Amino acid sequence: MTDPLAPLLDLPGVADAVASARDAVAQVHRHPTNRRGWPATAAEASVRAARASAVVEGGNPEIPDEGGVSDPVTAGALRVAEALGPLLGTWERAPMQALARLHVLAAADLVADDAGLGRPRPGVGVAERLDMLAGLVVGGTKAPGPVLAAVVHGELLALAPFGVADGVVARAAARLTSIQTGLDPKGLAVPEVFFMRQAPRYREAARAFATGTPEGVAQWLTFCCEALDAGAKEATSIAEAAVAP
Repeated sequence: MTDPLAPLLDLPGVADAVASARDAVAQVHRHPTNRRGWPATAAEASVRAARASAVVEGGNPEIPDEGGVSDPVTAGALRVAEALGPLLGTWERAPMQALARLHVLAAADLVADDAGLGRPRPGVGVAERLDMLAGLVVGGTKAPGPVLAAVVHGELLALAPFGVADGVVARAAARLTSIQTGLDPKGLAVPEVFFMRQAPRYREAARAFATGTPEGVAQWLTFCCEALDAGAKEATSIAEAAVAP
């Protein structure tokens, strides 16, 4: 069978961007701090990713030294971040189940009625597109990690399957995909910080992807690879801080 994502590597600039992103993330994993101390740096990366993802979604990034997080978006993003490790196996074999759980965690404080938590909204093509996406995640493509992660991310943003906290879910699903594919097996990179800092470009690129045009898809894929490059630099700063006197 033809790989549905294979043609994406032929889009202008995509192959080079993918190679750069993969090299940048691989280099972070070779950092001396991350050879043994990666659990601590990965934990810091996870928190930074959650805070940045919340800001993109309109949340408050502040985390009090004592007491709970009052902002519901940030609280949800942090719950999602804590669940990614335990959810990895589910994501690999049953992506729809993992997405439902991510949404429950992300949106629990954002909806008055929890009846819709974890359930995709009714709509033309929503279920079908989610099924297609799940098929890619469980082995329907041999595309490199940066491509699959970007497609998962962009499709969930475009589809907005739940109607609330879709952005937090989409970025978490992309993070899971980066781990699953071996692109970032320890979850060290923090592309979410780049998305936060480049929020207007992020939204523009996501809209371009949603058009489905070759130009729009290429714009999104190269942007996501740029975010991985920047996320690798963020990860390097975390590792360097861990060894600073």
